[in-house]
Amino acid sequence: MSELLQHIDHPRDLRELSDEQLQQLAQEVREHIIETVGEVGGHFGANLGACEIAVALHSLLDSPTDKILWDVGHQAYPHKILTGRRDQLQTIRHYEGLAPFCAIHESEHDIMGAGHASTAIGYAVGIKEAMRRGQGQDGKVVAVVGDGAMTGGVAFEAVHQAGGLGTPIVVLLNDNGMSIAPNVGALSRYFNRVRLNPKLWHFREDVEEGLTKLPVGIGSAFERLGPHVKETIKTFWAPDMWWEELDWAYIGVIDGHNVRALRRALREALEADRPVVVHAATVKGKGFAPAEEGGLEGMEKWHAAKPKSISNGAPAPATPKPSGAKQPAPQYTQVFGEALVSECRRDERVLGITAAMNSGTGLNLLQRELPDRYFDVGIAEQQAVLLAAGLALQGCKPVAAIYSTFLQRAYDQIVHDVCLQKLNVTFAMDRAGLVGDDGPTHHGAFDIAYLRCLPNIVLMAPRDEAMLVHMLHTALCYDAGPIALRYPRGEAVGVPLPERPERIPIGTGEILIDSTDARVALLGYGTGVQKSLQAAELLEQQGIPVTVADARFAKPIDAGLTAQLAAEHELLVTVEEGVLAGGFGSAVWETLSDAGISSGGRAKILRVGLPDRYVTHGAPALLHAEVGYTPERIAERVAAAVTDHSTVA
Repeated sequence: MSELLQHIDHPRDLRELSDEQLQQLAQEVREHIIETVGEVGGHFGANLGACEIAVALHSLLDSPTDKILWDVGHQAYPHKILTGRRDQLQTIRHYEGLAPFCAIHESEHDIMGAGHASTAIGYAVGIKEAMRRGQGQDGKVVAVVGDGAMTGGVAFEAVHQAGGLGTPIVVLLNDNGMSIAPNVGALSRYFNRVRLNPKLWHFREDVEEGLTKLPVGIGSAFERLGPHVKETIKTFWAPDMWWEELDWAYIGVIDGHNVRALRRALREALEADRPVVVHAATVKGKGFAPAEEGGLEGMEKWHAAKPKSISNGAPAPATPKPSGAKQPAPQYTQVFGEALVSECRRDERVLGITAAMNSGTGLNLLQRELPDRYFDVGIAEQQAVLLAAGLALQGCKPVAAIYSTFLQRAYDQIVHDVCLQKLNVTFAMDRAGLVGDDGPTHHGAFDIAYLRCLPNIVLMAPRDEAMLVHMLHTALCYDAGPIALRYPRGEAVGVPLPERPERIPIGTGEILIDSTDARVALLGYGTGVQKSLQAAELLEQQGIPVTVADARFAKPIDAGLTAQLAAEHELLVTVEEGVLAGGFGSAVWETLSDAGISSGGRAKILRVGLPDRYVTHGAPALLHAEVGYTPERIAERVAAAVTDHSTVA
């Protein structure tokens, strides 16, 4: 291992290092990330750009008494390395290994556990205000926030509050979206000291007040001209007016890869008894040429590294595919993106909206093919939904393509601005279900439950990629309000795609296997259909005939189909990749109960879904096995329930 890094087991180990040694340590951290993440996979580019920031912060602060808050956590691998997890980095994002983001259960140095952007400043304000009221141990508070995260509205809300309260926190703005501005030398450093020194800051206020007290009418003239004079003075004292107008001091732009410059700026910021932003320019992918020198395309490609994608510090050569190898099924995201482009060409009213996830949602295809029909609002899901509402009010057919887990951030807008007004907005929820290595902050576990309770909305989920094409078309032909469709991350089933999409009657399911003398009916929703089909094969081998149906809709439920299945079978099993509380299975149970079937009917009900807890990170197959969402486990539970005469939940 590298010369300095092998001796760093705790942040306190950085205290005695010189600026030169700290600069070397940052590079050693970077090399460790390239070597390790290139082998095991994980978030990559942003971490390479944050090495000097992590080293500078931990060399000055006494963590965890002093709090360092890493917004999102894509940039926190250097922090993990410096806080006792250096030798565990090879386990990151792997089942039972290090979490992909900061996690308070993992280390006392992880102050907040978050995987959604723009929240760190709000946390920082709350933590520091609690300290000011004597709660817990007092200390410094720093939030490290990326420039992308500053597009999120909650970041601005926190900036507004901190400025109003005068909360003495530091925001280190890690800006990798621009080039490094040249340092203008001593005069620039002087202005920085003036803006940050509390005595000089108060002196500026005293000057403004003193000017109004000058004799012989001069003071009153200054008072009349006060707003103009103050703006002139503030322009001289603070070059970044936006932050100053919100009562923040501003320092920057600092070279975010110069440890000495960062430490100097941070020392002064930490000593200023007020809110301060330190604006540091960094390079995403610093030290790895394909990312650093590849422009926006390189930065996007190397945002994360796949396992074994790097060898000897360079991209690993592509492994040739065996001749005659079967072509993999397309990704659901790709199928959706292509289908949306087709729908846009079919109907000029159709538009696509993303919240900073163009390639993640497949909307990069729309951006490339029909850029005038594409919107990216940044990390601002609330605005994405409000934009969709406004477009719908004018007769457009907007499609808001947002991950299931991120759509949670816009819940109020869905409730009041879309559903209440019955607007024709389509929500395309990628990453529904357990997404894998990104863990609980990114699992799409709750959308069925949090949307099903809303009036006027239709919920549907495809069993395969062909059905996804049909459902998107159905949603865009629907004129009676919003529709939300959910689909998983990753490879689809492998069925042929339709030449022309067809409309599906709203609220209708479909029987796929109608077994003679079947005692059990499996009713799947979304990915639950494929699990049901596979479980049915296992049960048939045990001599238990099974009927399998695709619900297609969670709202409205096909009441006729569910009543038929309940009446004709001893056991009705619902299968969904979502939480059971308020989910699809609950909808079936409620439908039968309202129809008076559950009490007088023949069928017991067994619900299969996700447990009432947050599921960890790891490969989806491992997570499905952990929570019992596998054909084998479903078949076991069904076989056991068939012989149990009690009601099954």
